[in-house]
Amino acid sequence: MPAPPVTELTNRARDIFRLVVEEYLQSGNPVGSKALAGAGAGQVNLSPASIRSVLAELETLGLLAAPHTSAGRMPTEIGLRLFVDGMMQVAEPTAEERAAIERRLSRPGPIEKALEATSALLSDLSAAAGVVMVPRREPRLSQMNLVQLAPGKALAILVGEDGSIENRLLTLPSGLPLSVLEQATNYMTSRLGGRTLSEAARVIGEEIASGHSELDGASRDLVERGLAVWSEDATMRPVLIVRGQANLLDETALGDLERVRQLLDDLENKQSIAELLESARDAEATRIFIGSENRLFALSGSSVIASPYRDREGRVVGVLGVIGPTRLNYARVVPMVDFTAQSLGKLIG
Repeated sequence: MPAPPVTELTNRARDIFRLVVEEYLQSGNPVGSKALAGAGAGQVNLSPASIRSVLAELETLGLLAAPHTSAGRMPTEIGLRLFVDGMMQVAEPTAEERAAIERRLSRPGPIEKALEATSALLSDLSAAAGVVMVPRREPRLSQMNLVQLAPGKALAILVGEDGSIENRLLTLPSGLPLSVLEQATNYMTSRLGGRTLSEAARVIGEEIASGHSELDGASRDLVERGLAVWSEDATMRPVLIVRGQANLLDETALGDLERVRQLLDDLENKQSIAELLESARDAEATRIFIGSENRLFALSGSSVIASPYRDREGRVVGVLGVIGPTRLNYARVVPMVDFTAQSLGKLIG
């Protein structure tokens, strides 16, 4: 059932509900009336009996639940949604935390290293699993060079219009003359200019198949080898980088091992996770999926905090986020995910 609006709760019920949720998110344990009674921080100046009455009211509304009769209360998924949408006060990252995030992500290296660092960083910040969707980028190409390294070995160097350079090792037929490398290089470069790899591969493939390529047998074979190594590389790249699964096996997980096992199984299905994160691609801000709100993690009762990240021109190129138990520290993790998405976006050309 849908959660009642926050405005329909009395001030007393709202205060007690907020304290129960905050304590539960911090400890992972149900919260009892005795823990709430008093005048100190995190307490209300009411008797345990009065607090129990309010807790029962909140349970009737579907916002709280008791795992068993003698236990305290814990928020339901409906209660967590009400808290996140209407009551949570986010804790923005400090200047030191922002600087640390930007330093960690801006270390020298290819973009894949930055993506791995982002996933590990999100895991560290949330004490859960960090996930990053790899950008679906096909840069426009400038040229491909084939450079012989040793007998039987060559380096296939792909140069993008944006100045990016990648290379792969290529095995050559024995005794192949350098003139064949030159012919293959000139042919591919003339067809690559301004095209993506998939576009160039299609054009070159059609020319070779039709016999209009003006290549001899050895050069044609070398062109096909060069395209094959790059095309295979593109299809083998992961769609998702996941780090920090071990964080899910904390002390509080020992009492709910079946849920954690289900969550770890879900994390192995990276394609399904990528499809879930894809639904956050068009979001204006960080999205939060709680428990059964998403089908993938319905059985494990897990939450997902996801945010799109953009390139320097403002185009969404991927999604990153955190996956963990529903008792995530949303107030801290949500702004951290949002800031990390902004920081990663500054590195994407």
